Amino acid sequence: MEWPCRYSWWHLGIVFFVHWAAGEMGNKAKSCEAVRQVYSAKGYSLSGVPQSEISGEHLRICPQGYTCCTSEMEENFSNISKMEFDNSLRESSLSVQGLLITQNRNFDRYFQDLLNKSEQILLDTFPSKYGELYTQNDGKIFRDLYVELRQYYRGSGVNLEEALTEFWSHLVDRVFKAQNSQFTFTDDYLDCLAKQYDQLKPFGDIPREMKLKATRAFIAARSFVQGLSAAADIVRKVTQVPMSRECTREVMKLMYCPLCRGHYNVKLCDNYCLNVMRGCLANQADLDPEWRNLIESLLLVAGKFNGVAGVENIIGTIHIKISEAITHMQENKEVITNKVFKSCGNPKKANKGAKTEERKRKGKAIAEDKSTIPSMDNMVSDVKVMLAEIQDYWVSLPNIFCSEKVIAGPGNEDKCWNGMARARYMPERMGSGLANQINNPEIDVDITKPDMTIRQQIMQLKIMTNRLRNAYNGNDVDFQDTSDDISGSGSGDGCTDTVCIKTVSGDSSVIHTQTHVVFKDKSPGSNGNASSWNLSLLLAALLVAHFARW
Repeated sequence: MEWPCRYSWWHLGIVFFVHWAAGEMGNKAKSCEAVRQVYSAKGYSLSGVPQSEISGEHLRICPQGYTCCTSEMEENFSNISKMEFDNSLRESSLSVQGLLITQNRNFDRYFQDLLNKSEQILLDTFPSKYGELYTQNDGKIFRDLYVELRQYYRGSGVNLEEALTEFWSHLVDRVFKAQNSQFTFTDDYLDCLAKQYDQLKPFGDIPREMKLKATRAFIAARSFVQGLSAAADIVRKVTQVPMSRECTREVMKLMYCPLCRGHYNVKLCDNYCLNVMRGCLANQADLDPEWRNLIESLLLVAGKFNGVAGVENIIGTIHIKISEAITHMQENKEVITNKVFKSCGNPKKANKGAKTEERKRKGKAIAEDKSTIPSMDNMVSDVKVMLAEIQDYWVSLPNIFCSEKVIAGPGNEDKCWNGMARARYMPERMGSGLANQINNPEIDVDITKPDMTIRQQIMQLKIMTNRLRNAYNGNDVDFQDTSDDISGSGSGDGCTDTVCIKTVSGDSSVIHTQTHVVFKDKSPGSNGNASSWNLSLLLAALLVAHFARW
């Protein structure tokens, strides 16, 4: 008689337990509505997307627990995270490139405007002021000089010292003939005049001063403009370095694995985000020392632009110096003429009727219009601010990326996403640069294989800095076109972006051990809940089997 009663108690107990366990699972099954909304907003179909959490054994990047992501969703989110990370770097790069290119164009336009205005004033004033001296060959000697100056500024291989020497040599011939138009001078006589040039010093010390100052001014202007251009080009080329597969995985884990785990608005642990980014951008950070040297050299050269002896004053007053040189020779006409006649002999008289044009044509120089020329002081001030802002660009990239994300502030370190769960992130923050990533807990970085494209750009920075330092000291430098593509590229990790994950051990299949401390997660998707539910089902099955035997 006891068996039926016993049967009933066992039956009721099992039924109650199974219903309780099923109820527990139902209560803990988390909705995936937030994930579905994000996934749909990214342009993907919701077909096959779970309504509530499912078991995550299929996941290959995110932690395997209860999840709202299928394998296809994980792959799609991985592609999205790579694209968004690349876009973030590209936007930052374009911003820096834009600043450099804008300053490059501003200064280039400014220097050329100075030269153009100087030439225009000369062309406008010299005909009335110097008459036949200018009208000989329609002022070709002066036009040719400005052509040479522009070519030198553009780095086309013109020897500025030779160009200026030739200009003064031609000018002394024309001034001497204009001053002594009553005589006829043969080529041999003019050759004799040329031999007396150094002794006569017909233009005083102006040619020597102009050669020295103009050369230094044009070297500084040219080097500065090309330095800005080279910096922009280096930023462009470095931004094109592809993201490694290991970095793609970790960026996905950083950006979308919290969502797959059902943590829609979870904040990222600060050090976790920075360690991922510093690992991904380790090679870029190695540009920092030489980048700073380049910025400092640009600032040094920019300091030579204003002031009485500055580039602005020298380039913008070339026409004035030429006029002063001619005036000096006119004022010393008799002394110079007597010395030449004494050394070279008396020239033949010209035909009657010839007039001394230089006595008839005197005029005042047209006042220089500076209304359209911006202030060099303001331009130098602006470029100094800009260069200071981008000086730490390469080491600040991880901070730029992480600052765009929601980072857990002080007091919330126990509730941020650490790559595995909502818990405190225990590893220390890594330093910047490739060498400091040897113990990075998030990304295995082979510090023995630096990226070759970036190494080549580091060399370009060194070359450009050396040229700027030479220019600052007034030494002529031969610039090359830094926009040419440099042969050789790649991530330098021995793997293509879609082939393998390279680790320090050299084994492409080895994944580094996570060092996070993971506290018990009370969320429905935690592994602890999954284990508890499996244990409950096992116990229920044993009870049913035991009951079936009776």
